[in-house]
Amino acid sequence: MKHSLLVVPLLGALALAGCGGSSEADSTRSTKPGALPVVAAFYPLAYAAERVGGDRVDVTSLTKPGAEPHDVELTPRDVADLGRSSLVVYEKGFQPAVDDAVGSQVDEAKALDVATEVDLSIAATDDGHGHDHGEGDDHEEHGDEAAVDPHFWLDPTRYAKAVEAVAEKLATVDPAGATAYRANAETMVAELTTLDSEFATGLKTCTTRDLVTGHVAFAYLADRYDLHQSGVSGLSPDAEPNAATMKDIVEHVREHKVTTIYAEPLVSRDLTETIAKESGATVAVLDPIEGLSKASAGSDYFEIMRTNLTALRKGLDCS
Repeated sequence: MKHSLLVVPLLGALALAGCGGSSEADSTRSTKPGALPVVAAFYPLAYAAERVGGDRVDVTSLTKPGAEPHDVELTPRDVADLGRSSLVVYEKGFQPAVDDAVGSQVDEAKALDVATEVDLSIAATDDGHGHDHGEGDDHEEHGDEAAVDPHFWLDPTRYAKAVEAVAEKLATVDPAGATAYRANAETMVAELTTLDSEFATGLKTCTTRDLVTGHVAFAYLADRYDLHQSGVSGLSPDAEPNAATMKDIVEHVREHKVTTIYAEPLVSRDLTETIAKESGATVAVLDPIEGLSKASAGSDYFEIMRTNLTALRKGLDCS
């Protein structure tokens, strides 16, 4: 995972952002006259801010469409956006470059760290069930195995807490819009409650509860819906496992009669396809919804989550 941040003095960043040719990413930035400028670190936070803020906010995401949020690096324009924003919504510990920039450029009163609002108590390689992966399978090559899983939005009930926190923070920054923000949040939370019920019902009766994924991004989903997650790689999707781990995963898939291994839209399928070939399983897509891209199976969070549910029901053989 890249932890580097190109440190640029703020005045220099503002100057660079105001001159020269505009990039494709810059050209997609919209401006709503009179709206509050809000910066979100990555897609689920941006989507929550857009839904809650409505027409009163102009939301910019620091993670561009199709980019891997774990590896985000900030441009001078990004730094300038942080400095001029009325609110920055981020998750401390997920994107070190963003953490550094927020700490140096953003007033604490204008920053919302959702990690302080949501229960992030599940480790990346834990699904809340304490199951054993087998003797000798200590996964030491996953240097981040004890790290907290940041992908809380894959549990709709945890995501709802973040949505409510965004509404309250916006109400503090813009008291005139407090009623609208809280009403919008209530609507979205109701949708998330419905989504949670759909997952609970859809995954209640499955032939297998073993979830094998490309990287361990689904601990909260597994915990919420009584699944048992095993990942090919750790929290960083570009961290390749060693040969011993690959062998252990193949044996795990065979032993537990896992028929489907889940790859991701933004990550190479090479490792998952190798595991599938060696074990006789097939490969399907499960989206951690870290961002939208042309490969996304939906236009927003809810559409992609429901596509995920369909993929899970098929792969886990749910009746």
